[in-house]
Amino acid sequence: MIDNPDFSSHIHTTFDQILNREDKEKLLKQRSLVIWFTGLSGSGKTTLAQNLEKELYKKGYLTQVLDGDNIRSGINNNLKFTEEDRLENIRRISEVAKLLMNSGIITLCSFISPTKEIRNMAKSIIGRENFFEVYVNAPLEVCEQRDVKGLYAKARRGEIKNFTGISSPFAPPVDFDIEANTDKKNIIELVEEIMNKIVAKIEYGRNN
Repeated sequence: MIDNPDFSSHIHTTFDQILNREDKEKLLKQRSLVIWFTGLSGSGKTTLAQNLEKELYKKGYLTQVLDGDNIRSGINNNLKFTEEDRLENIRRISEVAKLLMNSGIITLCSFISPTKEIRNMAKSIIGRENFFEVYVNAPLEVCEQRDVKGLYAKARRGEIKNFTGISSPFAPPVDFDIEANTDKKNIIELVEEIMNKIVAKIEYGRNN
């Protein structure tokens, strides 16, 4: 037991005395990255993110998927779908993704993020150099055909307000890192294409 311990000598006043992202990447032997999937509801964002996560896991990478199921039911369960709440939804998600990234974790975010303003905010928070954008592209009619929950039908009947693609706009991104056409290619092909694009960014010991 130490008498009269001097805690002042243990108080850190600068961030460079705290374990940083590089320390954690070294421990995990991977480079962290935020992979952001944007697209209409039903385009295949979450399916693609989940399958990419499985492929990364098989190769020994530590990952975390963030999507509507684990965000809207938890940290953002007080938000609705107004323009202001959509912006706040993505702001909080971006901050969570940044925390995970700074812990060395490869983070896969699957969110509609329908406007350029919203996507730019996410990039600004996370950092463009840490942000890999996947535009999950499928025609609206294909997304509606895939809609097992009937959300599009409800939106067309006016039962759901502010539904992206029906009563709320979706502005397709133009500066994405890769486009995933889920109506033209299968999941295996798309996962392989994304893996080929990100491997240099996440492989430990390689220069980005």
